[in-house]
Amino acid sequence: MARRHDLVGLTVLAMLSVRASHPYELHRFIVDTHKDYVTGLPRSLYHAVERLAKEELIVPVETTREGRRPERTVYEITEEGRAELSVRLRRLLEQPEADRRAFTAAISLIGCLPSAQAKMALRTRAASLEGGIAGLVSHRQALADGGLPEVLALELECAQALQEAELAWVRGLIGRIDEGRLDWPGSVRSALLEQVLD
Repeated sequence: MARRHDLVGLTVLAMLSVRASHPYELHRFIVDTHKDYVTGLPRSLYHAVERLAKEELIVPVETTREGRRPERTVYEITEEGRAELSVRLRRLLEQPEADRRAFTAAISLIGCLPSAQAKMALRTRAASLEGGIAGLVSHRQALADGGLPEVLALELECAQALQEAELAWVRGLIGRIDEGRLDWPGSVRSALLEQVLD
C-alpha cells in the first residue's frame, strides 16, 4: 500500500535497494548527501523503518554491537519492497503536484529505476505539464476576455511560469538521457553508496 508522500520511507527503500544497512548508516547517508526533503531526523527515520518492517517491505538480517555502543539492526529490502519502491518512484516522477518536495525526492532517487523506466516516467510528466500549461493559458485568456484585471490573475501567471520552467528542465533531462550524457547501468548499486559513505 503506497503512501504517496512518505518521503522518508521512500528514501529508506531506495537506500536499502543499494545495500543492506542499519538506521544509523541510513541517517548518515541522508545527511551526507543533503537529502533535505527528509525532515524530522532521526525520529522520522526510525518510524519509517518500523513501518516498512511491519509491512514486510524490509526485513532485519542481523543485529550487531560494537563495544559499548547500542545494538544496531541491519535491514535489507524484500522483493515486495523493491516493487513498492518502483511504483512510488514512478508515480512521483509521472504526476506533477503542488508539493514540489515529492518531485525533488523522486529526482534525488531516480537512479533506483532503470534509465528506460525513468525516461518513460519523465515523458509522462512532460505530457502532463504540457496539458496543465495549456489549461492555464486558456483560463487566463478567458479571465482576461471577461474583463478581470491582470493584477488579479498574477497567481495563474506565476503557476504557468513555474510549470513552463519545470517542463523545460524535464525536457532537458530527457534529452540528456536520450543522448547518453546521463546514464546509469540498471539501477545505482553499492559502489556509489560506498563512495559517499567512505
